Amino acid sequence: MSRILTILAALMLSLMPALAAAQGLTGLARVDPSRSGAEAVADGLGIDLALSQPVPWRVFTLDAPFRAVVDFSEVAWDGVAPEAFRVPGVRDVVLGRFRPGWSRMVLTLDGPMIVDTAEMRTGPGGADLRLRLTAATPEAFAARSGVPDSAVFDLPEPVAGLPPAKQRQTGDRPLVIALDPGHGGIDPGAEVDGVTEAVLMLQFARELEEILVRAGMEVVLTRSDDSFVPLEARQSLARAAGADVFLSLHADALAEGRASGATVYTLSDTASDAASEILAERHDRADLLAGIDLTDQDDVIAGVLMDLARTETHPRSERLAEALVAGLRQSVGRLHKRPHLEASFSVLKAPDLPAALIELGFMSNPRDLENLLTPQWRRLAAEGIRNALRAWAAADAAEAALLRQ
Repeated sequence: MSRILTILAALMLSLMPALAAAQGLTGLARVDPSRSGAEAVADGLGIDLALSQPVPWRVFTLDAPFRAVVDFSEVAWDGVAPEAFRVPGVRDVVLGRFRPGWSRMVLTLDGPMIVDTAEMRTGPGGADLRLRLTAATPEAFAARSGVPDSAVFDLPEPVAGLPPAKQRQTGDRPLVIALDPGHGGIDPGAEVDGVTEAVLMLQFARELEEILVRAGMEVVLTRSDDSFVPLEARQSLARAAGADVFLSLHADALAEGRASGATVYTLSDTASDAASEILAERHDRADLLAGIDLTDQDDVIAGVLMDLARTETHPRSERLAEALVAGLRQSVGRLHKRPHLEASFSVLKAPDLPAALIELGFMSNPRDLENLLTPQWRRLAAEGIRNALRAWAAADAAEAALLRQ
């Protein structure tokens, strides 16, 4: 009898994952879309979230632009549409994973509103989070805004124990490539027909990683899952890994115009065109979602030192971009009408690391989107990038040898 019970128990254990998948079970708190949303009230805004179970949470506001932010121990947003919270007074809504173990809701407000009441009511059926925001003066809003101190919700500490400055590559060791799949977590990037830029670029980064490793290169990814990584942390991760090259991977969407084809960007204080400026603002939006703004935080001496470092790095980045354009053109053919552009992308601002941002295509263009979703096209694009890195590394090493003489 005991053996029969053991067999039955083993059978049930083997079936549990399948049963859980079939029923959509999850250990995360789930948001009930039918009982969650926002409404405009006479003096402000009401926000309600119905959860399957209580979770740790906090709410705060941020200035420039006006935002209300709610953090949770990770919750499942399945079936919850941002439109349910986009009511008069709310300009934009972002829901999603903030970093491993934590979720975030960000509401960009039309005007200053302060948190009037915030409570989570718990019961046998789960928990209800109720927030009420009331209109305020900009001065009152600014006085009460800012990321609160919290050991639970703070961002990870900056990468510690960074290695000493790495010598410029001379071809006598494997090239180390930092691949940066754009966006992630709470910042999904562009979205077209249910496909998000964050997921698509992570998939391409993994495919590109395999091809580069087979070519004898070493690869580090700034994110390996659908997690949020602040822009400055992406550079730190690359530097900590001793990267020789930093490549940020994107596939954006533009509501205006008919942009199509791959484009390679390098850093500039000014954008090459209006579209480049829009893209830079959109990519840098990630740090606004995180509540981080490191703009103009360098002191004078550090700024001078970084400018000096860029005098060497910038020409190397330009040659990297030229090689990438040539490699992609040879592998996939059609590129953007201006395949090499410049923009002030924050993710490219590391002063000591040759870097480029590759827009593989525009998800807003049907042909580009079809290419991005086609494994064969992605493989050709990855091979073109591999060939470009090989050519750039050889030329860069030859120049390094001349400089040493």
